[in-house]
Amino acid sequence: MDKLNEILAEVTSKMIEYESGKPDKTGHFLKVHGFAQTIGRLEKLSEEELFTLEIAALVHDIGINPALDKYGSGAGKYQELEGPAVAEKLLENFDISDSIMARVCFLVGHHHTYTGIDGIDWQILLEADLLVNILEEKMSIEAIKSAYDKVFKTSTGKRICEKLYL
Repeated sequence: MDKLNEILAEVTSKMIEYESGKPDKTGHFLKVHGFAQTIGRLEKLSEEELFTLEIAALVHDIGINPALDKYGSGAGKYQELEGPAVAEKLLENFDISDSIMARVCFLVGHHHTYTGIDGIDWQILLEADLLVNILEEKMSIEAIKSAYDKVFKTSTGKRICEKLYL
């Protein structure tokens, strides 16, 4: 196993530990990671972009638990506030460059923000998370169509959304 895949496997394991006893949350981040990886590969991300995206997908919801503790709510804005510091703490023991660490923390802090998108990694993370949330939140067809029109920008993300939900 190459170094990047080894790190991804270890981060996955750490996140399973972090969400111990919460199979729904573990299933969520694993599904988001799977969609992000697939979209990223089919959209031809560079190795570094894909690695950054995959790490971010694995840890994107890491702020829920501290948000619940601090604010009594796991709402997206609170996840974005609390998540980056927790993600950095979990990831600091891995051989991840400072630039990748900074980008992962940025993505964790913006994974519910749909404006100002400054990179394909951010766009794909939004799409992957939304693909999972559509199912988990049992969104109406009207809400799905609206999300499709407003959020999905990559050809792969659009195609997956169409095939699954439209």
